[in-house]
Amino acid sequence: MSAVIRVEGLEKTFGVGQNAVHAVREASFTLEENRIHGLLGRNGAGKTTLMQLLTGQEFASRGSIRVFGESPVENARVLDRVCFIKESQRYPDDFRVAHVLRSAPWFFSGWDADYAAELVERFRVPVRRRMKKLSRGQLSAVGVIVGLASRAPLTFFDEPYLGLDAVARQLFYDALLADYAEHPRTVVLSTHLIDEVSNLLEHVIVIDEGRILIDADAEALRGSTIDVVGARTAVDAFTAGREVLHRASLGGLATATVAGLDEAGRASARAAGLELAPVSLQQLVIRTTTGGEAAPANGADA
Repeated sequence: MSAVIRVEGLEKTFGVGQNAVHAVREASFTLEENRIHGLLGRNGAGKTTLMQLLTGQEFASRGSIRVFGESPVENARVLDRVCFIKESQRYPDDFRVAHVLRSAPWFFSGWDADYAAELVERFRVPVRRRMKKLSRGQLSAVGVIVGLASRAPLTFFDEPYLGLDAVARQLFYDALLADYAEHPRTVVLSTHLIDEVSNLLEHVIVIDEGRILIDADAEALRGSTIDVVGARTAVDAFTAGREVLHRASLGGLATATVAGLDEAGRASARAAGLELAPVSLQQLVIRTTTGGEAAPANGADA
């Protein structure tokens, strides 16, 4: 596969001196074409800023960004192939849903009006209602419809489904998968609802305090990170020299989240009398971004 996005040494700082905010720090990664990528992290981790940099809406403080082989800043050749659905998309006060859908072909050459109309029916969006009169969920539905029907080669969804109920969110996930299968493109999905989207993701980037903590194939992450549970002394002995993402203890028992554990490592853990439990993608993100030690630092019982 070829790379749609290449980022090297990317940094973005707002302000100067002691008041400076380092929104993105030394980020380097590659996103391959025709895959669904998850951009995951806590509130304020830098996800939205990173997407704004990738879509040319912010200037980098340092580093290199290449989208379709070129800088995205003020570059129509790049931006004409990009759709960015923001969490807080704004529209003119007098715009109705119908106006949004009618104007979409001006921005997206691959716009599918018939598919958009089908999605309007599925999400039950009132097309004649003014945008400012829509509920939060209806606004999100409009964003989802535009993002899917745009058929843009590179599509960003920044928390696009806030306010959608569980049924509408599932409609979005099902529609995304089905349309992606028929019309492959590169999708970057930023979300807090990690468990809901984990099965959609083919590649995962986890960002925290502006730094990239995880940049990996989603399937590899699901298979290589394991909770090791047992007597504290046995867990400590087994994890010595291994990459431990998180530890917790209670009395004489301990749990350690271990990355990169192969079959030989699992066999060794079982031989030591330890239990193994899978770690969901959401739990992996939580444990990676909340520090490695849940137990008291002095080793006292929690």
